[in-house]
Amino acid sequence: MDQCLCETCWHYDYDEEYDEYYCMMDLDEDEVYRIFVSRQSRCPFYRQGDDYTLARRQ
Repeated sequence: MDQCLCETCWHYDYDEEYDEYYCMMDLDEDEVYRIFVSRQSRCPFYRQGDDYTLARRQ
């Protein structure tokens, strides 16, 4: 999966407790496997979020 897409995704968030970024989507093992082995290499749950929409969410 392209890391650049994750950084602009609506579901990509920062966890202050663990001091790291993570995907907020609740994916099971099968879904994660399908995403990583797919030929498209694109997450089907990707949702574009620019700086303004992400700031409004906070």
